[in-house]
Amino acid sequence: MSRNIVAILRGIQPSEAEELARVLIDCGITKIEVPLNSPDPFSSIRHMARSFGAHALIGAGTVLTTDDVKRVQDVGGELIVSPDCNPEVIAATKQVGMLSYPGVMTPTECFAALRAGADGLKIFPGSLIGPEGIKAIRAVLPAGTEVLAVGGAGPDNFADWKAAGADGFGIGSALYKPGLTASDVRERATHIVAEYDLVFG
Repeated sequence: MSRNIVAILRGIQPSEAEELARVLIDCGITKIEVPLNSPDPFSSIRHMARSFGAHALIGAGTVLTTDDVKRVQDVGGELIVSPDCNPEVIAATKQVGMLSYPGVMTPTECFAALRAGADGLKIFPGSLIGPEGIKAIRAVLPAGTEVLAVGGAGPDNFADWKAAGADGFGIGSALYKPGLTASDVRERATHIVAEYDLVFG
């Protein structure tokens, strides 16, 4: 099955990139973002995209400028995730054929993102509005809008978010943080995927 889980590898080093991408893909997580406030993020994205671009959706998170969109494209990324709703970043992403997931939290931001061409909405921080907040916003969004809960969503509460209308999740520190080994990440990813499959299977 295709799992709507985006692995957020904040703080990853380029030397880890290929091994961790392989582990995640083996476990069934095929959407991976490297936040741009990680060490040398464009090198990590390049390594992952070169080795696994045919098998996974690789891209960047914490994308704040149109220049960064171009740099991600240049190293082979296909996914742009932001913590905010910047119509210029969304437009630049779509102009080069990449997927755009801006961060939003209010109905105003949601509709601004969709009007600018966003492929889906990253509800962030999800912990602030919770499943009830997503449920309320989902009621006014166009049918078929993809909604990802990011920040506060994890295997212990996947069912609550799904019941509220979330289509998927961005998972950060519950999956990876600096200092974890590939074996640690495999163990965490296996658990997350198993819980996701129970809820969405």
